Amino acid sequence: MENVVVHIISHSHWDREWYLPFESHRMQLVELFDNLFDLFENDPEFKSFHLDGQTIVLDDYLEIRPENRDKVQRYIDEGKLKIGPFYILQDDYLISSEANVRNTLIGQQEAAKWGKSTQIGYFPDTFGNMGQAPQILQKSGIHVAAFGRGVKPIGFDNQVLEDEQFTSQFSEMYWQGADGSRVLGILFANWYSNGNEIPVDKDEALTFWKQKLAEVRDYASTNQWLMMNGCDHQPVQKNLSEAIRVANELFPDVTFVHSSFDEYVQAVESALPEQLSTVIGELTSQETDGWYTLANTSSSRIYLKQAFQENSNLLEQVVEPLTIITGGHNHKDQLTYAWKTLLQNAPHDSICGCSVDEVHREMETRFAKVNQVGNFVKSNLLNEWKGKIATAKAQSDYLFTVINTGLHDKVDTVSTVIDVATCDFKELHPTEGYKKMAALTLPSYRVEDLDGRPVEAKIEDLGANFEYDLPKDKFRQARIARQVRVTIPVHLAPLSWTTFQLLEGEQEHRDGIYQNGVIDTPFVTVSVDDNITVYDKTTHEAYEDFIRFEDRGDIGNEYIYFQPQGTEPIFAELKGYEVLENTARYAKILLKHELTVPVSADEKLEEEQKGIIEFMKREAGRSEELTSIPLETEMTIFVDNPQIRCKTRFTNTAKDHRIRLLVKTHNTRPSNDSESIYEVVTRPNKPAASWENPENPQHQQAFVSLYDDEKGVTVSNKGLNEYEILGDDTIAVTILRASGELGDWGYFPTPEAQCLREFEVEFALECHQAQERFSAYRRAKALQTPFTSLQLARQEGGVAATGSLLSHSVLSIPQICPTAFKVAENEEGYVLRYYNMCSENVRVPESQHLFLDLLERPYPVHRGLISPQEIRTEFIKKEEI
Repeated sequence: MENVVVHIISHSHWDREWYLPFESHRMQLVELFDNLFDLFENDPEFKSFHLDGQTIVLDDYLEIRPENRDKVQRYIDEGKLKIGPFYILQDDYLISSEANVRNTLIGQQEAAKWGKSTQIGYFPDTFGNMGQAPQILQKSGIHVAAFGRGVKPIGFDNQVLEDEQFTSQFSEMYWQGADGSRVLGILFANWYSNGNEIPVDKDEALTFWKQKLAEVRDYASTNQWLMMNGCDHQPVQKNLSEAIRVANELFPDVTFVHSSFDEYVQAVESALPEQLSTVIGELTSQETDGWYTLANTSSSRIYLKQAFQENSNLLEQVVEPLTIITGGHNHKDQLTYAWKTLLQNAPHDSICGCSVDEVHREMETRFAKVNQVGNFVKSNLLNEWKGKIATAKAQSDYLFTVINTGLHDKVDTVSTVIDVATCDFKELHPTEGYKKMAALTLPSYRVEDLDGRPVEAKIEDLGANFEYDLPKDKFRQARIARQVRVTIPVHLAPLSWTTFQLLEGEQEHRDGIYQNGVIDTPFVTVSVDDNITVYDKTTHEAYEDFIRFEDRGDIGNEYIYFQPQGTEPIFAELKGYEVLENTARYAKILLKHELTVPVSADEKLEEEQKGIIEFMKREAGRSEELTSIPLETEMTIFVDNPQIRCKTRFTNTAKDHRIRLLVKTHNTRPSNDSESIYEVVTRPNKPAASWENPENPQHQQAFVSLYDDEKGVTVSNKGLNEYEILGDDTIAVTILRASGELGDWGYFPTPEAQCLREFEVEFALECHQAQERFSAYRRAKALQTPFTSLQLARQEGGVAATGSLLSHSVLSIPQICPTAFKVAENEEGYVLRYYNMCSENVRVPESQHLFLDLLERPYPVHRGLISPQEIRTEFIKKEEI
């Protein structure tokens, strides 16, 4: 190549927390900024520094050095500090679709406060790249992506691989998303540290550059070559300008420049050849030996994944829609704070559970903060709304409303605590008030809707309890309340609500759906004896031994699962079951399994860990000492929903192992569907021929499904992000993985990653016809969001006691998955976002609404048709609700 220009970009890949806790790394960050500013002041040849694609590092620095805000602003204005476009560098797969978008939205908003953002989708170390990244970037005004993982560069050796869609001859390529969107992709083929610590000594520099230039030449498609001058937590190279002068002296036919991504991208785009490879969809290192995809981080410290699911769902599927349902105050600043706090748990070393214990303890505190903010806003909205609901026609003073804030039709039980008598602290001394409430004799109760139709209910006396309110216009109000908990089954459309009343009197007896060891509904027959058998009435398939629990040893680390050589799986034994609830609408049984497993790996593992022996070369086995782990699964089956709902509770008392749920299907198709980020991705059940890892772990969001031409089984979950297909017919979902070290570049013990704690994991199973799978996927999404309920007074009001907020076709089309319904950023209306789950065009009624991009700017679409896997965002005016 002639006229080669080597673009040297200074950066430091900034993991906010990893092998050190956040504050320790932040102190390093302060030193990095201080040294940078010294260089900017004293070395005019040091042009710029790339701040790792994330704006949060500015906040982290200025919290320690607030006096330097003007200096930071000046260097951004001068183009020396390159910021954005994201708030943090997230893990794509282990946060929700909406969280991915909010990370870009908040990042762009933060960058706009400072000035211009670097418009490059920056994924240097993401553990696999989501297939919808090109579409998300394009709809955020970004047309270039730089990434370090997922694609195998083959250079000029004409290497033939099994699937060309995951390979590229060059480090430059086009990346095509699931919907057909395309961006220019720049692969760090020699990693994001290929230009780190450039020598100034001429002999050392000559050796360095001969090697580095040869490595870049192997993959470069143009004469514009990229050298990344930095690495993880890398201090800035203070003598870089001298090193560049030396390089230019040693190689007069090459031009070495201190550059930026803005300059490099402009140069490389103008020099691209006509023919570039196109990689398609998700990039997860499919064409490798399979050992270092790092997909097993999706099961490390599962409690973190569950917490992220719970809290992102609270914000995006409860509080944001509830703001519109109630017509209440838009708590924009509070929700932005909550989203930022949640996203601080989204970096790959954080949510992936692959850091030291101190990091993940702090994450739990952040999750708690998000939960507190979300529930405060939720309570504000409900307390403001409940006085508006018209309930005057009720026959009782004990009323409650149930709300489906979610965007999917839902069947579930809901429990509401009802105050049936109260004693205010002003009325009696609290001790006397407690005695008075506790002494009350309660009548029998029954539940009806406001039209007088009876509703089967489980009613529990909770006794006397302390309660309080925090009015907005007066001092706190404390009381002792005599309470009952009312649990009923409810079926609600998206964004709708209905009201019930608690009346005195006996409930009418109705036969339950469980009889003689069998639960029978219009959809399934479930029988329990030595195992669980499910007969699907829609396909006439009988699934025997449908649910099993499997345990295997693990001598890997937080990143990678590795089964000890010569060991076999251990299966839980079903010890029995009991019927917990049996009504005409649903039945709930408790399955009692027991696992007897080794207490840990044997003593050799610690020695191998300390000796930094690569996991694949370890010889440790499992201990001969055993422990028992009971697993109790509440299985709930409804007459009006085909899902089989399960909650499994257990206390982990063993180390160095993995527990999985196994669901045996009758599938004959060699691929599976699973929910990813704004995508239902189809993956092969078996890996590529180059794959050596005996495990083939995959990421999921809400569900994974196996189906063929006639039948299918979908397994949904809440916060269980790892699955594997065994053979072609068994879905394995990880519910626990316990390991004792971080892994990677040294020995970092992580005893808390052994997860010796209590767990509750939630999942659902659905047998269905193949053509009904999208309806099953929508029910899997409905599982994520619990109903909301609140007690009401009998009163006049302007809001109907039963109603729905929005009539829109995408809420009922099975192939369309709504993901957000929120107040628009400009607060002039509402935003409804959804995507097409299938691989075909879907016809939707033509809408006159304005369509937006993901930053909520006008964006043209093809009205009437939504393309395969297309993400669409509508703006709805307030008066249209």
